[in-house]
Amino acid sequence: MGIIKHIATESDWQERGDTYAPADWREEGFIHCSTAEQLLRTANKHFSGRTDVVLLTIDTDKLTPLVVWEDTAGSGEDFPHIYGVIDVAAVVAAEPFAAGPDGTFDWWSTEG
Repeated sequence: MGIIKHIATESDWQERGDTYAPADWREEGFIHCSTAEQLLRTANKHFSGRTDVVLLTIDTDKLTPLVVWEDTAGSGEDFPHIYGVIDVAAVVAAEPFAAGPDGTFDWWSTEG
């Protein structure tokens, strides 16, 4: 089982049916994800100060679309990208994920 993470807005996650995709996925052409090791850097870079996000844990073995590891930002680091919508059955956990009082994310952010 391959596990990757995706940070969703609460509104996008609440609008899901049998599948989920963020509002901008068609524009981007893929859904941005991270490994557990990349997660906090991603959260702090793109979601700093936000309290309206949900952390999705995704089992890549249950995904229908292709997962491609690539460096689309030129950072020198490959990130997992999902080229299609996520089957909700592939989401093994969806947890509140809020920045702390100082606006940053840390592992305690996932503690309900």
